[in-house]
Amino acid sequence: MLEIHLQKQDAQVFNKKYKCYNKPMIGSIKGKVAFKTDKFVIVETGDVGYKINISPDTLSKLKKSDDSVLFWIHTHVREDAFDLYGFLDYQELEFFEMLINVSGIGPRGALNILGIASIEILKKAIGTGDISYLTKISGIGKKTAEKIIIELRDKIGEGKTETSLQGELDALEALKSLGYSQNEAREALKKVTVGANTNEKLRAALKIISNK
Repeated sequence: MLEIHLQKQDAQVFNKKYKCYNKPMIGSIKGKVAFKTDKFVIVETGDVGYKINISPDTLSKLKKSDDSVLFWIHTHVREDAFDLYGFLDYQELEFFEMLINVSGIGPRGALNILGIASIEILKKAIGTGDISYLTKISGIGKKTAEKIIIELRDKIGEGKTETSLQGELDALEALKSLGYSQNEAREALKKVTVGANTNEKLRAALKIISNK
C-alpha cells in the first residue's frame, strides 16, 4: 500500500517548470529503509524507492529493527532537481524550513546546522543572540550566524533569557584539549542532557565517547 501524504509547498516553482497546477508536494513518507548512507536513505513504499536526504543525527536514530519508518518531508524544487529532505521529528522539519528561509542558507547548510546541537540549544543560542556559540560549535561564519540571529530571533520566540551557553563552549574546549576533534566533541555534547553544568557535561561526553 502506498503511504505518501501530500502538502502544498513550493507549488508555484513546480507548476512553472512542469506546467501542472494545484499539485501538492510530498509532506511525509512511511516505509521501510532499504538502503542508507551518511547523507541519504532509500525508503521503499508501494514498490517505489524514494531517495531522502537526511542529517547524520537522523541516521544515528534509525534502528536496524525498524520495519517501517515515518519521515516528515520537505520537498525542495529547483530547475534541475527535485529533492526530498526527511526528518523523524516534525519539530526538526519546522526548524529546518525556518533555516532555509534565511538568505544564504540552503538545504544542505540547514542540515549541517541541525546536526551540531539539539533544537532547544540552537533556539537558545539564537534567542540570546549568542554569535560565539553558533560560530565555535557549528563552524559557520560570523556573517551567517548574524543573519540567522537577525532573521529568526523574533520568530522562534524562545531563549530570550539571561541563560548563557558558555558552559557548552567550555566543555567543547575541554574535550579538544584532551585530544578529541571538534566533530567528536560536538557529537558527544549533542547527547548530553540540557541544563547540566560544565563538569557534568564533560563527564557525560567522555562517557559517550568511550562507549562508541
